[in-house]
Amino acid sequence: MPSVEINGVRINYMQNDCDSGNDCEDLVMIHGLATNMAFWYLHYVPEFSKRFRITLYDLRGHGRSGITDSGYGPKNMAIDLQQLLDHLKIERAQFIAHSFGGAVVLNLACLDPGRFTSLVLIDTNISAVRRLQNKIHWKFGGALQQILDHNGVGLNVRDPYFGHRLLTAAAHMQTQDVEISEELRAFLSHSRWKGNKRTATQWLKLMETTQAERELMGDDGLSLDGLRKLNFPILALYGELSQAMSTGEQLLEVWPHADFRRVREAGHFFPITRPSELIENCLQFWDGAMIKGLPHRKEDNG
Repeated sequence: MPSVEINGVRINYMQNDCDSGNDCEDLVMIHGLATNMAFWYLHYVPEFSKRFRITLYDLRGHGRSGITDSGYGPKNMAIDLQQLLDHLKIERAQFIAHSFGGAVVLNLACLDPGRFTSLVLIDTNISAVRRLQNKIHWKFGGALQQILDHNGVGLNVRDPYFGHRLLTAAAHMQTQDVEISEELRAFLSHSRWKGNKRTATQWLKLMETTQAERELMGDDGLSLDGLRKLNFPILALYGELSQAMSTGEQLLEVWPHADFRRVREAGHFFPITRPSELIENCLQFWDGAMIKGLPHRKEDNG
């Protein structure tokens, strides 16, 4: 796959041509932490290539992109993305981003809103909302805390950065072949952090040998006031059982023009566990809010 040196790092990327020729719009897809561009490939590229030229890439420190000592904050990683788009001569695109990838793309949107035709934002936490986390009830949090406590996993679901710490704990369990109970196995299967040992090892290297852990758990540079200025079409989807659901609820007030959908009985990784629903929601969004100019809200889905 091709790569390019930008912003002090080598970024690995791929492009998939549109099935209907060279006149298609661009779609850029951004994955979250502890995964890589393959997160999107199997289910989404074949479907979305029918109407878009698709660009995927590995975030700094992920997949086959380079590992640097620092630069892992979402504001700097937004510069990575901006310079990649410049290199590929993509002046304007539709965007889809999951989890931390959403923080990256929202920083780009605040920096360069003219790049955006639309955004599908999937289960992204935002620091401005994380600080409210102790005041907001997480529906699945109590049950999950019991599972963790019963299995001796020293994590607190009320930690605003619980998701980051869970990735590291899961990576340790995977690389060390730790025996886990059926209830914990069921949860990890439900959450679908299912990186192989190579991916888990890479994540631990990133956490232990660079400044990534400190930078990823710092402020993401986003403010609710800044986000309110974004006026392009947005579809925001949040899993009902996800810790990020509180962010989705807050964003209801931030973007009155946007389309919000709560994916019922879904966790953080529903793009992997329920791809057909995400594909359907994206197609409805592009064909409805985009073409007809009529944004609408659905609190429940699935």
